[in-house]
Amino acid sequence: MKTIYKLCLPDKSMKAIFKLIIPVMIFCPCVYLQAQVLRLEAPAAYHPKAFVHPGLLHTTNDLKRMKEMVAKGTEPWKSGFDLFKASPYSSAQWTPHPVEHVERSLLAGAGKNIGYLEKDVCAAYQNALMWAITGNEVHAKKAIEILNAWSKTFKVFDGTDVELGAGLCGFKMASAAEIMRTYPGWAAADIKQCQEMFMKVFYPPIQYFALWAHGNWDLACMKGMMAIGVFCDNHALFDRAVDFYYKGPGNGSLTHYIVNENGQIQESGRDQPHTQLGIGHLSEMCEIGWSQGMDMYSAVNNRLLKGFEYTAKYNLGEEVPFEPYMDISGRFPAAKISTSGRGGLRSIFEMVLNHYQNRAGLPAELYKYTKIAAEKLRPEKAGFGADNPGYGTLLFSLKETKK
Repeated sequence: MKTIYKLCLPDKSMKAIFKLIIPVMIFCPCVYLQAQVLRLEAPAAYHPKAFVHPGLLHTTNDLKRMKEMVAKGTEPWKSGFDLFKASPYSSAQWTPHPVEHVERSLLAGAGKNIGYLEKDVCAAYQNALMWAITGNEVHAKKAIEILNAWSKTFKVFDGTDVELGAGLCGFKMASAAEIMRTYPGWAAADIKQCQEMFMKVFYPPIQYFALWAHGNWDLACMKGMMAIGVFCDNHALFDRAVDFYYKGPGNGSLTHYIVNENGQIQESGRDQPHTQLGIGHLSEMCEIGWSQGMDMYSAVNNRLLKGFEYTAKYNLGEEVPFEPYMDISGRFPAAKISTSGRGGLRSIFEMVLNHYQNRAGLPAELYKYTKIAAEKLRPEKAGFGADNPGYGTLLFSLKETKK
């Protein structure tokens, strides 16, 4: 069934809002676009079966592989783990700082408590992984302490760019929770309380995506929505995010973000850090899909890989073709590729390389630059803040390599 995006007016308050935005729609295409996703009607049932748990970036087999390889001291997992365990976020001595209200307003030059949340979600995720890899229960207890502290306390998430904060932090916290649901010591009541926090605090800011913004905003919403959907066993959320990946009307859908067969990115004309941020989000959505038995990686003739190759090639110092481009919202024209941040490779390449090289078995020439970037970064370090998971050498390597 074809997905229909339409304006929905469920109550008087929404009708009042509609009267206000109609005049604006005439002059602002992005507002009209946003109106299209006030209700996503009848998305396809992309995953009708029961969810796999754990089933976000790491399945049971993935966690088992990491644990076994680290215990044996096998490369590249050993080098990756040495970096990972040295991070302060991997320490069982971490002290969480839960708060009732978080405001992310970085575009306005301000914010409230967002630093506490961003750091704590990293600590919860990395302690969950430390427990899975080492078997040391002090890390399990720390991850649960962080999750329980926030789910008992956190009530309000707002701000000018709340969509980014809720999507990014929601994704990472759900990733921690999804691992810890396998730990017998996490009480069922506490798991339910955590699920309620995701649905009441993290989901509302991301539910309509962010069609007025650069594509990484949509993508933060999408991957957060997928992760919350899996942890909360909510197929409607999961399907909504996947549907947007394939055919959403905003800059974050696959072919609106990777705009052509050359692999040019919607944000290539903006700067290279945001470009890598966005393709990292896309790849993480694909990895969640893979964990759930879906192949989103191969969509549109491996369009994701083309985006990675284009971005890696340019940031490795070579030239790439660029077509002047206007984004879907009509707000961000780009006449040429941006040199801002060029050469600063982010920790996003290992997962994608391992998929296309070792799982999909594609010809080496198709992932040439992605491989060079991954090898240059190996062992992959932390992601930037709460943006991407990082540590891909430890987390996503599938075959042994020399150090």
